[in-house]
Amino acid sequence: MRLILSALLLAAAHAHAQGPAGGLQPSQLALVINDDEPNSVEIGELYRVARGIPDANIVHVRIPNRPKKLDAEQFERLRHDIDSKLGPNIQAVLMVWTAPYAVECNGITAAYTLGFDADQCAKTCRPGTPSTYFNPAPGVMPSDRSMRLSMLLPTESVEQARALIERGKASGFRVPTAGAYFLITGDKARNSRAQFFPPSGAVPNRKLTIHRLREDYIEGKRDIMFYQTGRVRVDKLDSLQFLPGALADHLTSFGGDLLGEGQMSSLKWLEAGATASYGTVSEPCNYWQKFPNPGVLLRHYLLGATAIEAYWRSVAWPSQGVFIGEPLAAPYRRR
Repeated sequence: MRLILSALLLAAAHAHAQGPAGGLQPSQLALVINDDEPNSVEIGELYRVARGIPDANIVHVRIPNRPKKLDAEQFERLRHDIDSKLGPNIQAVLMVWTAPYAVECNGITAAYTLGFDADQCAKTCRPGTPSTYFNPAPGVMPSDRSMRLSMLLPTESVEQARALIERGKASGFRVPTAGAYFLITGDKARNSRAQFFPPSGAVPNRKLTIHRLREDYIEGKRDIMFYQTGRVRVDKLDSLQFLPGALADHLTSFGGDLLGEGQMSSLKWLEAGATASYGTVSEPCNYWQKFPNPGVLLRHYLLGATAIEAYWRSVAWPSQGVFIGEPLAAPYRRR
């Protein structure tokens, strides 16, 4: 574990001296709006203005009735519709809706970026297909791996979406004094990635303090930039303050079932003030590779990657996962 912290310290020092590893710019992001959903149309326009997305990068599609899940054939038509309207400069896609968020057993963002993985659906608890974008060298862009990254911008509330967009944009103005919280909980089955939690300590040049704790939850913290844990539901979220650009997620089976009620939805993190999150849409079992790797996520974000880049780089087997939030947040990009 000390080696992990040492690597993070070296990465932070390198980032301070050399600049950011993440290179995604608004001109490289496509915005996909569902014209059959009024919130998608309104929020898409808010995002376009806030981030200065070029008009040529706006794609309009029609998905009636907001289904939670698409079958493979429906999805391929949607994917073709999107891709046919994109230029070669596009590195990433932001889908402005909450649902659909699944393609059979795949997360819709994974299915878009990597292609639909039918083999995973034959047995969702089997190991996943490795992502070629897992923990690449700093500076590697999605096109270098012949892919476009993707993320969902949720549309359940226009006001919450507006606040999320503002948090993402505000993250680019300053590096705050912040905390990173990694919790080893009493839920042993959901602690499979705890082996990758960095030890407690300060990260120089980034004003970040790491807290590796044996707790089921934290309460009353006001400095959160990272929060990763393993629980069916995470308590006391309403007592916390997340900083602009904060990343937060919980290892559980159905966090990516965004509108489900069986387990805590990853949307709860955004509602609590985080800027991006991740969850799985079908039973993954507790392979750590199907969830964000804490050390990899921390390293790439500290090196200046955007939220979408850091999250995608941190998941080794992402086919069942869905990435949500504001993709261009980058609090550690060198200014």
